[in-house]
Amino acid sequence: KKMSKALKHRRSNSSESFDSEIQKPAPKYSLKTMNASSNYSISSTKLAVLLILCFQNSVFTVLRRYSQGILKEKYSSYEVLLVGEVIKLVFSSFMIDLPPRNTRMSRLCYLVRNCLKMGVLAGIYGAMNILSFVALKNIGAGTFTIFAQCKILTTASFSAIMLKRSYSWAKWRALLQLMVGVLLFSAHLFDDDADEATEVTAATFLGIFAVITEVTLSGFASIYFEKVIKMDSEQLGIWERNFQLAWTSIPIYIMFIVYNGGGEVGIGRGWSFVAVLLSLLGATGGLLVALSIKYGDSILKTLATTGAIILSSLLDHYLLFGPLTFVMVLGGINVVIAICNYTFDATPVETIQDKV
Repeated sequence: KKMSKALKHRRSNSSESFDSEIQKPAPKYSLKTMNASSNYSISSTKLAVLLILCFQNSVFTVLRRYSQGILKEKYSSYEVLLVGEVIKLVFSSFMIDLPPRNTRMSRLCYLVRNCLKMGVLAGIYGAMNILSFVALKNIGAGTFTIFAQCKILTTASFSAIMLKRSYSWAKWRALLQLMVGVLLFSAHLFDDDADEATEVTAATFLGIFAVITEVTLSGFASIYFEKVIKMDSEQLGIWERNFQLAWTSIPIYIMFIVYNGGGEVGIGRGWSFVAVLLSLLGATGGLLVALSIKYGDSILKTLATTGAIILSSLLDHYLLFGPLTFVMVLGGINVVIAICNYTFDATPVETIQDKV
């Protein structure tokens, strides 16, 4: 009897404990804990795009220096950019996903008819090219570099204004550290400015005004492109936007070529195998910029292009025997640390919904 009572008591206790386990409420997961596991993969994607875009910019810069600085090739840089846009146009047209009951030609015609938003962006890029030419004509390379780095802050500022993003103080500190690092890395350019006359003239003010305007337009253009890609009501894909941007950029580069007369050797002359590679790399860079904005944001693109300054200078030093001083090394280390501080900052940032 005692054994049977003990068995009954044990069974009842086990059944009660089993029922209590069943009736336990499921653990609650907040939105933060649910997104915590996905943050790592998102950061990995951003880092991958950052590295690829940085490498492309570096190779493009070194190859351009090798072509025009070492080989002394005289082709028009606007012609290289024009061919790059044509390559991007053709490639994007074949990558576009067609809606049901649409032919490729009808879809391309629709994109051409509705390319005004990308036409505005192409016009801004054209204005930036003119402003950079005016700035470098009236101020030295060191002064230009100082003001040009403000595009890091203008991009972040327009992102906060136009996209309603809020960045943590850690990210703002990383952006300021990035600016200081680039300025240190470009310190050798200031020596060139010191050899020139320090008299401030009307031309100096014109150059400074031009570079400040260019920097402001650069920040606005980056965020405008991101807003069109992610928030536009048409919800066009990344390849469709690239097609529209290339289509509207081609007439602008043609005008530059005609105005410049093809450079020193004339229109369509001076081309080489390296020039063709530069056109291919330029087209690749345009596509990578769009992908970096789609999978990341405009700040990511700015980080990549800034990091490319360091990598291209290292490649230039070891391959083409360019300058590399101790101050440049310290500046490069500062830039790398700033990029890591920004990229791996775990502070949540308010983002917009991707509609692509």
